[in-house]
Amino acid sequence: MAPTRFDWRDVAAEALAGVVQRPMRSVLTMLGTVLGVGSFVAVLGLTSTAAGQIGDSFSLLQDTTVTVDDVGAAARGSDTFREPVMDFPAGADQRLDRLNGVVDAGVWWNVPLRNPTVSAQPDPGTGLAGADDSARSGLRVLAASPGALRAMQPTLSAGTLLNEFHQRHKERVCLLGVTAARLLGVTRVDNQPAVFVNGAAYTVLGVVSDTQRLPQSLLAVIIPADTALDAYGAPVDDPAQALIRTRTGAAPLVARQAPLALRPDHPGLLHAVPPTDPHKIRDRVDTDMSGLFLVLAAICLVVGAVGIANTTLVAVLERTGEIGLRRALGARRRHITAQFLTESTALGALGGLVGTAIGVAVVVGTALARDWTAVLEPYTVLPAPFIGVVIGLLAGLHPALRAARIEPLEALRR
Repeated sequence: MAPTRFDWRDVAAEALAGVVQRPMRSVLTMLGTVLGVGSFVAVLGLTSTAAGQIGDSFSLLQDTTVTVDDVGAAARGSDTFREPVMDFPAGADQRLDRLNGVVDAGVWWNVPLRNPTVSAQPDPGTGLAGADDSARSGLRVLAASPGALRAMQPTLSAGTLLNEFHQRHKERVCLLGVTAARLLGVTRVDNQPAVFVNGAAYTVLGVVSDTQRLPQSLLAVIIPADTALDAYGAPVDDPAQALIRTRTGAAPLVARQAPLALRPDHPGLLHAVPPTDPHKIRDRVDTDMSGLFLVLAAICLVVGAVGIANTTLVAVLERTGEIGLRRALGARRRHITAQFLTESTALGALGGLVGTAIGVAVVVGTALARDWTAVLEPYTVLPAPFIGVVIGLLAGLHPALRAARIEPLEALRR
C-alpha cells in the first residue's frame, strides 16, 4: 500500500475550509486576539508618541530657568512674635550674576499687604469708582529687583523697566501688567500717571504686555524691591524667591551653586529648584502607561487564547465523525493534529493582523487629532502579528492532540 500523503497545501486547504465554513464563529473567536494584539500595539505606540511629545514640549524656556526659594522660616521654626526676615542678602542680583552660566537673576516676592487697595485716584471713592472697585478687588502688588525683571524677559508696550537707580534710591515708581493697566485705565505713560497703593502714590514707568516668566505679573503692580522693603517690610506669609535665567545647559550647575553664592554662611536657608529633566519625565510616562495598559493587553490575549481553544475543541467534538472517516481512509494522527493546529493558528494569525492594523490606526489617528508626531517602533509593530500566531498555536494544541487520539471505530459508531 502506498504511504498516505498529506502535504502543506492539503493542510492549508482543510484549515481554510474549517475557518470559512463557520464565518461568524471564526470572527467572534478572533475578537479576543484582535483586542489583545491591538491593545499591545496601541499602548506601546501611544506611550512612545506621548513620550516624544514631552521631549518636544520641554522648551528652551524651561531648560534655562532656575528658582531659589527662601526656606529659612521653616528651618528656624514658627514663632508668632518673631519679626519677618528675608534670607536673601542685599546685592543678591550681583552675587548671582557672578555665577558662570547666569544671564539675568534677581529676587521678587508678594508685598505683604492684606487686601491691598490699588486705584488710579487718590481716593478710591471718587472719580471712576466702578473701574477702581473692579481693579482693587483683583490686583496684586509685587516687589522685584532689576535683575528679576530682566530674568522675566518682559515685553513692554510702553515706557521702560525699573533699573538700579530706582532700586538704590528706593524710588516710588512702578510697572503695571497689561491687565492691571487696563483695569486702572492707564493707556499711556509719557504723561507720568500715578497709581495709589493704600493711598501711597507710585509713578508708572512702563506697561508690561507680555512676559516669558512670572505670568502673574500681568495682573500686578510691580515696585522696586528695596522700596517695598523700606515701605512694607520683609515678606511674611509668602517667602521671597530668586528667579534665574541661565544659558542652555547651565541650569543644573547654577542650581547647585546659587544657595552657597547667596548665603555662604548658611546655604541651607535657601533651596534651589533646577528644571525637571525631560528624560526622567519620559521614562516615568513610559513606565506608568506601559505597566498599566500592557496588563490589559495581556488579559485580552488570554481571553483570545481561551476563545480559540474553546472553539477548536467544540469543532473537534462536532467533527468526530469526520475525523473517524479520515482516519479510516488512512489519515494518521499527525495529519489530524496538523489540520486542527493549522486552523487555530490561522485564526490567531488573522486576529494578530487585524489587531495590528487597528492598533496602528489608533496611534496614527490619535497623533493626527492632537497634532502630534506618531512614533511606532519597528520592534513593537513587526512582531505583533506573530503574537497572534503563537496564541493560536498554543490555544489549539490541546484540542488538536485530543482530535488525534480519536479512534476510527469509536468515531464511526457515533
